[in-house]
Order: sequence, then C-alpha cells, then structure tokens
Amino acid sequence: MQDEGYYSEAAATFGDRLAGAREAAGLSQTALATRIGVETATLQAWEDDMDEPRANRLQMLAGMLNVSLSWLLTGRGDGPEAPAEGTPPALGEILSEMRVLRAEMLQAAERMATLEKRLKRTAEAAS
Repeated sequence: MQDEGYYSEAAATFGDRLAGAREAAGLSQTALATRIGVETATLQAWEDDMDEPRANRLQMLAGMLNVSLSWLLTGRGDGPEAPAEGTPPALGEILSEMRVLRAEMLQAAERMATLEKRLKRTAEAAS
C-alpha cells in the first residue's frame, strides 16, 4: 500500500492517482486506454482531471491497475505496490502484464455469465 499522505484527497487528485497507478503497473496511456476500450484522449482527460470515468470504467481501472476502488477515488485503501528493491525491470513488466490479464479474465467471466443467463432465458421462452 502506498503512503496515504502522498495520494490523499488533500495532496492528489483522482487524475494523479490514476496516472500513478498506471505508471506503477508499467502501462502507457495508449496501452491502458486500449485495454479498457476508450480513446487515449479520454484516458488523458481523466488523468488531467478534465473528465471522469463512469462507474463501470472505474471498476475496470481499479481491477487492471490492481488498486482498490476506494484508493483510486480517495487515496485511502490499497494502492499500487512499490516494486521491491533489486527487482529486475523485466520481472516488473511480467507482473504488470499478469495483473492486466487477470482483470481481463474477470471481465470475460462476467460477460460469459451474462450470456449464459440470456441463453437460459431464450431456451426457457422457446420451450
């Protein structure tokens, strides 16, 4: 967990925390924007505090960046983990990619559950 003072509401904005978590995850603005399905300019506007994401995007961001939704919004809670001293950069990149993949898998599982429900309702209606 990051030092709450630096990322607290008084010291940092939502955009500051988003940019910090993205950088800690080793992602560029373009890479993160692509993974959550928005334009790079949209993500940049969020980081610049010119606009705010909707709730569903907030949840996706928190999952992909491995931070709590509370931390992203307020600076309180689980923030980005600092890499251990002496961690080779390649290892950090692999860990970041694994976090992103985990978030994408969770999102796919939620989508599959929704499709299964639709299929069940359609099958019941056809009976």
